[in-house]
Amino acid sequence: MEKAFLYGLLYLVYYLGLAGLTYYTIRKNSPDPLHMMQLEGYQPRDYKLWLKENKSFKFALKTTSSQNKTPLVWTDRAKRLHKKHLTTVLLVLLVFLVLSIFLYKYFFWLLFYPLCLGIFAYSQFQWIILAAKLNLPLENKINQGFYDAAKEKIRARKDLSVVGITGSFGKTSTKFMIATILEEAFKVQTTPSSFNTPMGLSKVINNDLTENKEVFVAELGAKEPGEIKEVADLVQPTIGVITAIGPTHMHLFKTIENIQKTKYELIEALPQDGVAIFNVDNAYVRELADGCDRKTIRYGMDLDQDLDVFADQIQVGALGSSFQLHLPDQDPVLCETILLGKHNISNLLAAACIAYSLGMTADQIAAGIQRVQPVEHRLQLIQGPSGVNVIDDAFNSNPVGARAALEVLGAFQDAKKIIITPGMVELGDIEEEENEKLGQEIAQVVDYCILVGEKRTQPIQRGLKKAGFSQDRLFIAQSLDEATQISAHLTGPGDVVLIENDLPDSYNEV
Repeated sequence: MEKAFLYGLLYLVYYLGLAGLTYYTIRKNSPDPLHMMQLEGYQPRDYKLWLKENKSFKFALKTTSSQNKTPLVWTDRAKRLHKKHLTTVLLVLLVFLVLSIFLYKYFFWLLFYPLCLGIFAYSQFQWIILAAKLNLPLENKINQGFYDAAKEKIRARKDLSVVGITGSFGKTSTKFMIATILEEAFKVQTTPSSFNTPMGLSKVINNDLTENKEVFVAELGAKEPGEIKEVADLVQPTIGVITAIGPTHMHLFKTIENIQKTKYELIEALPQDGVAIFNVDNAYVRELADGCDRKTIRYGMDLDQDLDVFADQIQVGALGSSFQLHLPDQDPVLCETILLGKHNISNLLAAACIAYSLGMTADQIAAGIQRVQPVEHRLQLIQGPSGVNVIDDAFNSNPVGARAALEVLGAFQDAKKIIITPGMVELGDIEEEENEKLGQEIAQVVDYCILVGEKRTQPIQRGLKKAGFSQDRLFIAQSLDEATQISAHLTGPGDVVLIENDLPDSYNEV
């Protein structure tokens, strides 16, 4: 009897010890799966896609949070999810423990139990999905409260003009351009950085939109149909602009037609007396403009199109641009900007359309354009202390933006030109094809090419080879830091380095 009791006690200590060690290990590493869930917007759908593309995390214990470019932010939602995750872990460990007590007489369980605990510990990047789903009803309730309060605050402001901006690319840059130009005549509230989701917008409206603001400029983002409608219903825009449509987030949208329908949800949300603004240089946007039943303002630089607002006499240089701005019923005005690239003139035209629709004059708009500063990591020219020019276009990359960046790089005459890039992502089925094209286009512009990641950049490497780019001028780095070190050995005063895209933390060279 005493011997049986002693064995039972030893087994219990063994099981409790292993369970405790497992819990300690999971708790220590739990910020990592939580961090990736946060980077994917707490969306189990997006997180599952990331997990599918990064199979090494299916059974892994990682300690990467301190190394990430975007650190884990311990928001209230992150704390709630962390607590739910650890609670779920404890419940599962308790189930294992109860089973072990009932089955401790069987020798196989002595070995099977630690195996189960090991698999469980190493699969936390998958178990966080269950915790997120369990928390979803509570999060939806909390979010709905913030959403309703923000929506009511906008509805009560009859004196407020609301500008909604959407597009596959260009919307964040355009948003800040609009804010700068409108500040020549109005008190403006805009959303910071890339705040373009219902919760991000609700936070700005509830916390920052004060009574003295006359114009609210909101960026509206989406990754699937219906999401633009949700944010448009929140901000209730009176003016809407579509900057461009192209193949971004194709792994979610699947087709350009789906992107068109989703972006047009902004226009459908406008009141009948609202103003719809379209970049008709973009063929996909032009199709939407042709079918619009609201008052429209069409802008562009292609003078063969039917345009209300346009630019001509365009001069694009390595350090800035100038153009003549044409508005309806006003004399043309010369505009100068330090922004790089012809595509930024297109974004400035979108801002000019909004300012015009709010009653600003051409001279006021030109003065605002001259004050516009580059947005961080979006074709931002940085002159380093060693005399090397860096074009920081690291925020994101798409086929149109990448070509625009190469055009800017090509404008630097008599300088050694270098590109650092990991290529483009989130393009779905066309990703390899577009990256191969990018490789061919890079070969026509640069003297040296530094690619980040051996595997992910294979399509770019094929494109470079097709274009006859010398392999002696191609370098492969495993990180942006390593790529920067390589470029430092290649450049001298007056040379220029383009950083085209910097992959988010959720992408790995695996």
